[in-house]
Amino acid sequence: MYKVIHWILVLMFCCSQAAFSKTKQADGIDTTVLRKWQAGQTVSPEVVEAFGGIDKCFAAEPIPDEVWRRMQGKTYKQNPYIGRNDLRHIRALHWDYDKQIHIGEMIVNAKIADRVVSILRQLYEAKYPIQRMLLPDVYDADDETQMRHNNTSCFCYRAVAGTTKLSKHARGLAIDINSLYNPYYKDRSNGTRFIQPATAKPYCDRTKEFPYKIDHDDLCFRLFTEAGFVWGGDWKSCKDFQHFELKE
Repeated sequence: MYKVIHWILVLMFCCSQAAFSKTKQADGIDTTVLRKWQAGQTVSPEVVEAFGGIDKCFAAEPIPDEVWRRMQGKTYKQNPYIGRNDLRHIRALHWDYDKQIHIGEMIVNAKIADRVVSILRQLYEAKYPIQRMLLPDVYDADDETQMRHNNTSCFCYRAVAGTTKLSKHARGLAIDINSLYNPYYKDRSNGTRFIQPATAKPYCDRTKEFPYKIDHDDLCFRLFTEAGFVWGGDWKSCKDFQHFELKE
C-alpha cells in the first residue's frame, strides 16, 4: 500500500514538474512591451502569441491615467464640449513595409471606437502599411510635425487649419492615415496653394504612384467609407487625402 502511494506521489510530482517546465518555457518570451503597450515599438508574432494573440491586441477602453496625463495641455485642453468620458483609448497593431509588427495607439470618440478597432484589425490582417500610429502628444500636438513624420492619429483638440472653427479631430471623430503621403491642400484665389504638411508637395499629384497612397481603390478607403465615414479626398473646395471623418 505504501509503495502504491509512493509511486502515485512520484507520478504527481513528475507531472507537476512537466507543467512547470512548460509554463516556464512560455514565460521565457518577454511580453513587457505589450503589457506596457509601448507604442512605436516592434514585436514578433511569437511575442503577440505569448501575450494572448491578436484578440488581446485590438481593444477600445477608457483612457488610462498615464495616457491622460500625457495628453494634458497638448492634445487635450479644458473645454465645454468634450471630456475624458467621451473618449476612448485604442490599442492596435499595424504592419509597415518593413514587414514588422508595430504597436500603435489612438484616442477616438467613444461613438466610433468599436468601428475604428474593427477597421484597424482588418487593415492589420491584410498587412496594410501604416508607418506610425502614435498619439500626437509625442509631437507636442504639433500637427505639422506629426504629419511630416507620416503619423496616423485621431483626437487633438484644435481648430481647422487657418480658421477658428473646431476640427472634427477636436471631437475625436476624424482620423488621418499616413499623413505625409496623403496631404491636405487648398488652392487660393491668388493662385497659390496651401499644403499641409509643407513637405508633401510631391504627393499632391495623385496621378503618380508612391507608397501609402490612398485612393478609391484602396482598402483603407473602402473600410472607412463602408463604416459611415467621409473621405477628404472627395471634397471639392479643398483636398484632404489623409482624412476620414464620421458622416453626421
